[in-house]
Amino acid sequence: MPIMADDREILRELWDGKIPVSFQLAQEEIYTVEQPDPFFLLVPRLTYFPLVTDKVYRHMVKHVDPDHGEMWLELDNQPLKWHYPIGVLYDLYGYQSELPWTLTVHFKNFPEDELLHCPSKEAVESHFMSVVKEADALKHRGQAINNMQKKDHKALWTGLMNDKFDQFWSVNKKLMENSGEDAFKSVPFRIYQMDQIPVQKLFKPVDDNGENLTLKDLLSIALPDLEEKGILSRYHVVTQGIEPPLDVPVDFSKLYSVFGEYIAVSKRICH
Repeated sequence: MPIMADDREILRELWDGKIPVSFQLAQEEIYTVEQPDPFFLLVPRLTYFPLVTDKVYRHMVKHVDPDHGEMWLELDNQPLKWHYPIGVLYDLYGYQSELPWTLTVHFKNFPEDELLHCPSKEAVESHFMSVVKEADALKHRGQAINNMQKKDHKALWTGLMNDKFDQFWSVNKKLMENSGEDAFKSVPFRIYQMDQIPVQKLFKPVDDNGENLTLKDLLSIALPDLEEKGILSRYHVVTQGIEPPLDVPVDFSKLYSVFGEYIAVSKRICH
């Protein structure tokens, strides 16, 4: 199924989604007499922090011990995983925050037990392409990504890294083919929850009768405890900063997938 004009407009709106962030150096790590000013950025929801924080690093590193370690980010004592898309991190931890979203920058005491090291942007590229390949293995048994040339893989990555919508989607549309022999075999998704490993399970977009399954069906399979206890309604389910109705067909939810993870859902308890 080709991407229609209306779909493309929605995809563009999702791609353009950004979050204002204020980066502040941890007070206990300030090494100079002069206090560094906060550094403000408008960051895309769909990218990863290591791809957008070069300027933050250069601004802050002048004010820390020269014998510093790797830069990492934290929110209210919660280290932020760089390999989660920024929008996922915000939907998990920042949804009740005032804007700009205020994050603390660290150069010491790297939380080895909670974060992966990110030695370079090549590490982000490797993670991103791994996610894309994993998703296509579920959608097309890996045929779409394997039929691409190396230049297509590079165009996909540089499109994300440089925030180039047209470049990215010129390749990504091949991974989103969903008709005829190219119909999705399964729906790749990840459900992100606070302090838990993301949930991934096999899920077909239609039932045995060919009827479209819904987001609620997906959640019932992925999070059966919530469904069995009848407490699913106590949770917010958010994807790309949007709280979709649970009766939305999962097939429609492809519009929320701007890259590898078909639908990234985060949940939080309603207080």
